[in-house]
Amino acid sequence: MNGNPHIGHAVDYCLADVCARYYNLRGDKVRMQAGTDEHGSKIAQKADELNIDVKAFVDEKAGAFQSFIAKLGVEYTDFVRTTDIAHEKRVQKIWEKLSEHIYKDNYEGWYCTGCERFITDKEYEENDGICPDHQKPYEKLKEENYYLRISDFKDEIRKAIQTDKMLILPEFRKKEILKLLEESPDVSISRPKSQLEWGIPVPNDDSQVMYVWIDALSNYITVLGYPEKDITAWWPATAQFVGKDILRFHTIIWPAMLLGLGLSLPKVVVSHGMILADGQKMSKSIGNVVDPIEVIDSYGLDAFRYYFLRHIDTFNDSDFTWTKFEDAYNNELANDLGNLVQRLATLASKNNISVPDYSKIKLSADYLALMDKFEFAKAFDYVWGKIQGLNRRIDEEKPWALAKQGEVEKLEKCLTCLILDLMQANTELSPFIPNTSSKIKEVFSDMIKPPKTPLFPKK
Repeated sequence: MNGNPHIGHAVDYCLADVCARYYNLRGDKVRMQAGTDEHGSKIAQKADELNIDVKAFVDEKAGAFQSFIAKLGVEYTDFVRTTDIAHEKRVQKIWEKLSEHIYKDNYEGWYCTGCERFITDKEYEENDGICPDHQKPYEKLKEENYYLRISDFKDEIRKAIQTDKMLILPEFRKKEILKLLEESPDVSISRPKSQLEWGIPVPNDDSQVMYVWIDALSNYITVLGYPEKDITAWWPATAQFVGKDILRFHTIIWPAMLLGLGLSLPKVVVSHGMILADGQKMSKSIGNVVDPIEVIDSYGLDAFRYYFLRHIDTFNDSDFTWTKFEDAYNNELANDLGNLVQRLATLASKNNISVPDYSKIKLSADYLALMDKFEFAKAFDYVWGKIQGLNRRIDEEKPWALAKQGEVEKLEKCLTCLILDLMQANTELSPFIPNTSSKIKEVFSDMIKPPKTPLFPKK
């Protein structure tokens, strides 16, 4: 969080929000956590560059991230900052509980401040000494650090991945992680305080602070009260959502920590791809960065969620262009959904059609199957197919003609069936575009009232 919230953060939060809303829709009791990782060399360096006290810097950034999450319409039950006193104390206890798997040794090799991780000689050679993500040379470090003995857990982690006890999605990422696991050395989990002061002190060694990932990953359980509290009611997590760039930390270091603590591994780790701009990686230097706040301010929250949850693949890299976005807004949201609601509500209101009881609508089997596999973009697409189908049915069944001909029973049956099918689709849309879903429910509440203004005014 050394910079402002960006589009990758937005996708993380929105995917997790869809998941939580879906489980709530099914009637499950849900706990969803968000938070900010506030230690490490990147943050310390950025505060120093800006000549700002580092605590004041992270306080400001934490507020910015909370505002950003709210702007995305994301609802969470827990928010944790890794500078919270309770978190810091719990992380120190976690370190102590892992002590039999921790040792001290000298490290000499390569480090990427941007990635906040140590680089193997093989990676250094493959990337010609330059980080491909940050376009900066790796730093040569010579330090005495503490190490987590990953070798103690490799067999268990491998088995968990191979048997899907810890399911990694998409499937092809599983092969990548298994290969990385084979090559993974023991992991340095501290930095000398002489090199980095901004971190949680290592217990019983004032000369060292914890490596940021040990601190950051622990937040998933410290927020539940671990290790003082029994967390089995909420752990293991049903799903954790991460970008592909940090998948290795969540599927190698994090499982090793959990196994060392005697805790279960997360059931599913969902890894999403990167969002490209006109086929290129987003970069400030190129000037092609898409600001999610700008999109929301210009087109509205659900327009943002619609595009990035339906047209951006849940798992793979996907492309964004303003032309594609505006086309989706005008021709899909405004035409397909906005016009459908307006036409149905107007027809029902003019012909005094009573609102059918849709409180016991069941979610369709195909929808459930896709959502349970975290295929959110496909599930969204599936529901949108229903919306398009309803538009075709109105044109084919011509309820306005039935009204003109005085076919009262046929008209009532036609509009009732259309409204019921719309409300089922609307219920299935609610995890994706919750604000619009609520507005549609209001339109078809006790008395049908056509919206006074379009749900999605064309741009």
